[in-house]
Amino acid sequence: MEFSVSREQLLEKAQVAASVVERKQTMAILVNILIEIDAMGAVLTGTDLDTEISTKMELLEVGSGGAVTVPAKKLVDIAKALPEGAIVQFKVDGSQMLLSSGRSRFKLGTLGAEDYPRLEIRGEMTTVVVAKTPLHDSIAKTQFAMAQQDVRYYLNGMLFSIGGGVFRTVATDGHRLSLYQVALDSGAVEPVALIVPRKAVLELVRLLGGADDSVELSFSDSHFRVTSQGFVFTSVLIDGRFPDYERVLPQGGDHVIRADRRRLREVMVRASILSSEQYRGVRLRLTQGQLEVVANNAEQEEAQEGLEVEFVGKDGFEIGFNVSYLIDVLATIESEIVEVRFGDSNRSALIQGIGDDAGRYVVMPMRL
Repeated sequence: MEFSVSREQLLEKAQVAASVVERKQTMAILVNILIEIDAMGAVLTGTDLDTEISTKMELLEVGSGGAVTVPAKKLVDIAKALPEGAIVQFKVDGSQMLLSSGRSRFKLGTLGAEDYPRLEIRGEMTTVVVAKTPLHDSIAKTQFAMAQQDVRYYLNGMLFSIGGGVFRTVATDGHRLSLYQVALDSGAVEPVALIVPRKAVLELVRLLGGADDSVELSFSDSHFRVTSQGFVFTSVLIDGRFPDYERVLPQGGDHVIRADRRRLREVMVRASILSSEQYRGVRLRLTQGQLEVVANNAEQEEAQEGLEVEFVGKDGFEIGFNVSYLIDVLATIESEIVEVRFGDSNRSALIQGIGDDAGRYVVMPMRL
């Protein structure tokens, strides 16, 4: 096995394949990435047994093909340390991979490619097509609401709801909920709900941030796969039942405000400075044309902020929220003007960007 590649191409593709590799593993081969070489080029693959990424790497020259695994982190670190524009030669010599570039020489230990574990997808696969940019936006604009290490394991991920010509992402940690939907390029399919693990979601956001083209989404009862021109990403699914998110979406709302999103976020950020570090609570008081935001903490410190808004509802309406949740939503929405709908002080608020019906965000109130 012998080939050469540019330092930039090696670094880019090795980082992609290595992104799912965990440094601490019970199986030694799982700290490696698989390199497969043939006349068509190279494919680099990384896995942690739950997620797998394969990406194509363009080579400058192929002396001979083959397959081998090498330590992921060490390969990435070598590529980072080499100078820009360098050419890297690879050659397998027995149980070692020899790398050379200019006057630099490295020897990496290898393990056999035949022992490298691959994710096996069982059952029938269904495939739909969606544009890459809308898919990226849908995931990126809902990911912040995913739970982390919740005992309700099905919340430690994101719901992908597919059907009726729509791809919808939903995430919740039980205190807030984010929802975003985009149109599918392919025809209608039978409605299906998939729960994709948190790690896979975060990797997808990074992978889908490139060129604007279409990708294929394939899924079975146990696995989910995204196929693009530059990579193939596969993940196991969480086996569980996601909450009925449609019941959580507030209907109506007697109190409505419309405000400049950027200025409203700045007000929340300033008020949060003196909010309780543990509970992060702020009190919102609404009157005609005015929003007052008040935060205080156990040290008897207090912050007060005011902002002119469009308001419909009862004067003097008050409600409390975790300010961090509000800041996250306002940082995600891109519309200049946001609309916030409230029922009463015990009901969740619905937040949307004016002119962007694709995204909806729900935040539960808190008692202060």
